[in-house]
Amino acid sequence: MDIRACLFDVFGTVVDWRTSVSRDLAAFAKQKGIAGIDWTEFAVEWRKLYQPSMDEVRSGRRAFTILDVLHRESLDNLISRYRIKGLSETDIEHINRVWHRLDPWPDAVPGLTRLKSKFIIAPCSNGNIALMVNMAKRAGLPWDCILGAETARAYKPMPEAYLNSCRQLGLAPASVMMVAAHNHDLKAAKAQGLNTAFVPRPKEHGPGQTTDLAPDLACVDLPAADFVDLAAKLGC
Repeated sequence: MDIRACLFDVFGTVVDWRTSVSRDLAAFAKQKGIAGIDWTEFAVEWRKLYQPSMDEVRSGRRAFTILDVLHRESLDNLISRYRIKGLSETDIEHINRVWHRLDPWPDAVPGLTRLKSKFIIAPCSNGNIALMVNMAKRAGLPWDCILGAETARAYKPMPEAYLNSCRQLGLAPASVMMVAAHNHDLKAAKAQGLNTAFVPRPKEHGPGQTTDLAPDLACVDLPAADFVDLAAKLGC
C-alpha cells in the first residue's frame, strides 16, 4: 500500500459521542433545574434520528442540508417528545451544539499526532465544517484540513463522500486509507478503491454492544487495536 493520506470517520471512531452527550446534557440540565430525564437514553434516541434525517438528503427528497440543521430538527422533535419546558432559543442552540463538544477516545489524539508525522490526516465525517472545526479545537484533534459531507455535498456512504475527499487532496483513492470503527463505512470506502483500516470501539454504544466488535476482513485491509497501534503498523 502506497498510502499518502488517512481519512477518519469521527462519531464513534475518534470521539465518544454517547458518554460526551449524556454527561454534557446532564450537567446543563442540573444547572437549569431540569429533572426526571435519562440523558443517556436521550443521547441514544437523538442518535437514532441521525440516519433517517440524512436519508432524506441521500434519497434526493431534500437538498443537501448540513448536519447542524438536521440535528436541530431532531432535537426539536425530542424536546417535544420528552416534554421539556422552559428552554430559551439560546438554551436549545447550546444543547444542539453539544455535538461540537465531544471528547476523544484516550488513544485518539496521541495516535493522530503520530499518524500526522507521516500522512495527511483529515476527517471524512458526516459532520459539517463548523462542527468538525469546533470539535477539533476543543479536543485537540490535529487535522491537516476538514473534509467530508459538507465539502462533498454528500453523506456517507454515498460514493461521492469518499471520492470527493480524495480529489480535494489531489490523490487517487488507492493512495488514501479510510479509518473507521464501523464495517459498513469501510465497505463503502473499499468499493470506491480506498484502502481501509478498522479500529474497534466496543464501548461506543455502551455495555452489551454487539455490533462492530471485530473487522469484516472482506472489506478491511488493516485491523488495528487503536489509533496508536494503527500508527505503529503504518510505520509512524
